[in-house]
Amino acid sequence: MRKLIAAFKISVDGKTEGPEGYADWVPAWSEDYGLTPQVDACVLGGGMYPGYEQYWTAIRNEPGKPHWIGGNVPTAGERAWAEITTRMPHYVLSITMTSAQWPNTRILRGTDDIAALKEQHGKDIYLMGGAPTVAGLLDAGLVDELRLIVYPLLAGEGAALFATAKRRQELDLRTVEQLPGGLLSLTYAVG
Repeated sequence: MRKLIAAFKISVDGKTEGPEGYADWVPAWSEDYGLTPQVDACVLGGGMYPGYEQYWTAIRNEPGKPHWIGGNVPTAGERAWAEITTRMPHYVLSITMTSAQWPNTRILRGTDDIAALKEQHGKDIYLMGGAPTVAGLLDAGLVDELRLIVYPLLAGEGAALFATAKRRQELDLRTVEQLPGGLLSLTYAVG
């Protein structure tokens, strides 16, 4: 069975974004978790999808232009991920969306659809979020692994990764790596 792997860049106090609606402490949204060779599909929630589509389309179409989150020119890692996203199937978990502009994107309606996706042949699946989607899929017992890059700051106000989780989850710490700038990379098995 394919694993569903959630990966996030968070603050020490568990925030995925600040009060302005994004994690202004994250300088780049490249795939820094080591997932690219391991995954062949992405899942995200309907609330996150529009911004995701806009962000990565802009980087793919204008790789030298500063992007709307943070105003920085895309990094090499962001440009590489923008290209990968054009080929990789995306699945949007939403009960309200009826269509998606992104190529190779399918809308899934519920946790049964995610469970069926895990049963299909292929590599593992990158669960990108948003936070309520991840919490719901954790509650449903569908997330197999959690990868976090923890930034050394307290974000204060903002959206917490597990704010909407309803049940206790046991995590098994698999790896810890100290990264430059005081960041920590943590990998947990779920359950």
